[in-house]
Amino acid sequence: MGPYYGYVAMAGHKKKSVVTAHLTLALTNIFTKFENATFKTDITVLKTGEDIATAPMAMPDDGSLSSITESTIQKSENELVKNVTLKPGCEDVSVVNCSDPRVLIAIQRFNLRTYKAIAFLDYQVPVNGSKPDECDVAWRFRNKKEKSWRKYRDFRRFRIGFRDDCSYKVIRPGRWHSGLNARRPRIQVSTNRNGRNGKFDPQIRDDEINDTIPVLESDSAFRKGKYLYYSRGGDYCKGMNHFIWSFLCALGEAQYLNRTFVMDLSMCLASMYTKSNNDEEGKDFRFYFDFEHLKEVSSIVEEGEFLRDWKRWDKSHKMKIPVRKVANHKVTPMQLRKDKSTIIWRHFDAPEPENYWYRVCEGPAARYIERPWQALWKSKRLMNIVSEISGSMDWDFDAVHVVRGEKAKNKELWPRLDGDTSPDALVAKLEGKIVPWRNLYIATNEPFYNFFDKLRSHYKVHLLDNYSYLWGNTSEWYNETIVLNGGRPVEFDGYMRVEVDTEVLYRSKTRVETFYNLTKDCKDGINTC
Repeated sequence: MGPYYGYVAMAGHKKKSVVTAHLTLALTNIFTKFENATFKTDITVLKTGEDIATAPMAMPDDGSLSSITESTIQKSENELVKNVTLKPGCEDVSVVNCSDPRVLIAIQRFNLRTYKAIAFLDYQVPVNGSKPDECDVAWRFRNKKEKSWRKYRDFRRFRIGFRDDCSYKVIRPGRWHSGLNARRPRIQVSTNRNGRNGKFDPQIRDDEINDTIPVLESDSAFRKGKYLYYSRGGDYCKGMNHFIWSFLCALGEAQYLNRTFVMDLSMCLASMYTKSNNDEEGKDFRFYFDFEHLKEVSSIVEEGEFLRDWKRWDKSHKMKIPVRKVANHKVTPMQLRKDKSTIIWRHFDAPEPENYWYRVCEGPAARYIERPWQALWKSKRLMNIVSEISGSMDWDFDAVHVVRGEKAKNKELWPRLDGDTSPDALVAKLEGKIVPWRNLYIATNEPFYNFFDKLRSHYKVHLLDNYSYLWGNTSEWYNETIVLNGGRPVEFDGYMRVEVDTEVLYRSKTRVETFYNLTKDCKDGINTC
């Protein structure tokens, strides 16, 4: 195994859990319901590893995901009574001492009763708000519907009062991120991925994200590694479903061969996701996926670092690195299993579809190569946006998934879809499914914002564009992605919209789908139900 990153047992190795097996099967089924590998699926929903698991995956065993419960609050309260001498609570009811541990206990109990959709992990000591009876407090949490171990942060302002027995109580909670005095200090983001100084606005950034590209300390460490290197194939600039299917095939082969996978972080975004309607190169993998998680659970090396190490070795040593070049996908992983070369370099120079990466995993190889679905999670930066949207609705919302776009225009394959998702039809079909005046999030590929105006007379309607400030030029996301992109602003593109829409949709209490709920048309076209 290569020396770049640590590696843990995953699919394809001896320690496979039942959860992993179900996860692999579920996601494989999603991606194999195609004819001739065209991958023309519903691009308004994107599923990755964390969406399918039946329980939180790769959970740390350090106790950092232990949720705060009533019993833990009661234990803290008992310890407080036993060990701390507290002044009577009613000495001055006009001023709240936010540092009093009983204030935090009151807030913890209130949150536990009110926000049932999330698990609270830890709190910071409350600080003064803007008024004498206000306290600001920050905490970390995870959404109970999310299957990854990732943690998020909120900070709110609470109005605090007193009960008849002089104990503290929460009179009113603030909205999402209202507790400004409890937020993290602003950090100057000042370097790009290559370490050069940048001139970007100071911003609060997620210090739990570590998607930097590490380097090897010595030539000998590089030489000791074993690598699998894929040249760019016909998958480049294809849709994301195609990319995922091919990328995980390559990663699966690397794990089967017990090698470090050489990864190109530069991606091409297919025209279906771009404003220009053209394929756009130069997109960073880290814009879309969780690179930190990937490098924690897989042995990978970034292509640029790998090539630099290889070139440096060849310049400074007479003995060249042993390389085996593989001309096409017809050489199976099983044939390469015992190869001793430092680098196995697969080339994909044939015409399409013979030059697709996923062809490596077809035929007999499918029995040996398992795609490590759990290694691919959505970007934590995008998931922070998901949490902000869900949190702004206090995690108490319903959602409808409205598929329109090209499918609604294609009357041959989807004859009823356009009519069944018209404004009047949506009002009629959601009646009885969604309680009036609930928060209603609409995940959709419909480009016209006012298309859903009739629903506003029945529900509190939320669309992704209502939250555009979360990726605007003063946002945390903007300032962090501009660093990844060498100082150049990053467009919040169509694929990012799909990722965010998908995850907000999954967090709703009641979910209404287009196919099978709103229309009798089949998801993949006429006669495919």
